[in-house]
Amino acid sequence: MPAARRDASPLHADYRLLLELCPVLRLALLADGEPSPSPAQGWYSAAELAADPAALEAALAGEAARIAPVADEHGTAPRPHVAASRLLHHYLWSVSVLIAGPWHLARRVPVIDAADLWLHAPTGDLALRPRAHVSLPGDDELRAELRAAVVTHVEPLLAAFAGPTRRGTRALWGMVTDDLASAIWYLGRMLDERSGGSSQPAEAVDPAGSAGSAGVAGAVAAAEAVLPGGTEPLVGAAAFRTLLGADGRSHPTRTRLGCCLYYAIRPDSACITCPRTPDDERLKRL
Repeated sequence: MPAARRDASPLHADYRLLLELCPVLRLALLADGEPSPSPAQGWYSAAELAADPAALEAALAGEAARIAPVADEHGTAPRPHVAASRLLHHYLWSVSVLIAGPWHLARRVPVIDAADLWLHAPTGDLALRPRAHVSLPGDDELRAELRAAVVTHVEPLLAAFAGPTRRGTRALWGMVTDDLASAIWYLGRMLDERSGGSSQPAEAVDPAGSAGSAGVAGAVAAAEAVLPGGTEPLVGAAAFRTLLGADGRSHPTRTRLGCCLYYAIRPDSACITCPRTPDDERLKRL
């Protein structure tokens, strides 16, 4: 069935609610008539990051400057590919939230053109001009549209980041899979907290590698339905599993397909879903 593209007005309401739900999302919303953010102020669109080496270099320098104080505090000296991986991880998780958010809230999949989403190199903040979205009646069709929207937006960026991150194609698409699964999980937890439905507090290590509570089964199921595996170019599946604590409570978790390299900045604080974090350590932190 053909997708029904509509104007952006419902998306503005969706994003305002999303900003209330997701305190870690630093986003400015732009109306159609507002001027675009300028490279002179350190703003670069996704299109510019993908096509202009100077824009990408400025963004990478901004990320390196942001992680430097934390690295100094922990006695580490991350190499350039660590900053590149952290920046790409930040962008992939953020854009996954921006696309999956309206899908979660209102069954709308935004169409985010690379020229309508900007990254602020000095801070990592984002600016978005919402435009069209896709609505479809079937759940499976809408999930496929969600995956396609993410893939279409990030594919040019992956090509640009391949060299700086020192990652191959499969590893890069594994990052996308991880961050989309994590974004859906995070959104479900935030909605659960807002509705008062969670019986336990959600504990987050970082927004892309967080551990939820036993009251977020819906978020886990949503992520697994979007990412069941076999949805190339996305690699692997959401693949959640359950850990049983000594108190008998169960905790959903997953292991990332690849490492986001946060441990290279803070060796004592690998993400809770990191392949380097064993299950006994996950349970201690839960």
